[in-house]
Amino acid sequence: MRLRLLAPLLLGIAIPLAAQSNAAPVYAESFRQGSTHVVEETFEAKLTPQDSAYRERIKDSHGDDRYVFSILPRIPEGDVKITNWQARLADLHHPIYENVLMTSPQPSDDPKDALWRLDPGGAAPVPPGAKRIIKVDGFYVILQVKAYHFTPPDSPYLDSMTVAVEFTNTDPRKADASQK
Repeated sequence: MRLRLLAPLLLGIAIPLAAQSNAAPVYAESFRQGSTHVVEETFEAKLTPQDSAYRERIKDSHGDDRYVFSILPRIPEGDVKITNWQARLADLHHPIYENVLMTSPQPSDDPKDALWRLDPGGAAPVPPGAKRIIKVDGFYVILQVKAYHFTPPDSPYLDSMTVAVEFTNTDPRKADASQK
């Protein structure tokens, strides 16, 4: 009897999660438009409050360190817990720009400028499971939240997040279109 009562509840939880992971890709272009290419790579960042930051040096096509990719926690002022993580890409040749994943050098309210904000909350401008494609110079950065967990479940506080990250010199939208 208990199983019959739990089945609709469990289905109600699973369906929204599946729908989020099937969200349409979201595309934006960085304010940085150039011809730099990178060494292509794919990795996964597993984040927790105890291991809350991720850093990776990204090499240009000549094999030189050119960028620093990082994912950092966001903790609201006056709080002590993480509500989201934020991806950043700093160009080592132009340190004036802290994050070239942005669509303009100044933060904006445009949802296209929120692709670097990894926020799975209900009011987030980008669905958490959506593939986020950002063109920077002559390459693309693809971010996708693969998993996340709030503690407690009805709070805004995250205790884990897994993010798939890919750097590629080929437009991933063309590959996605040819697979359909």
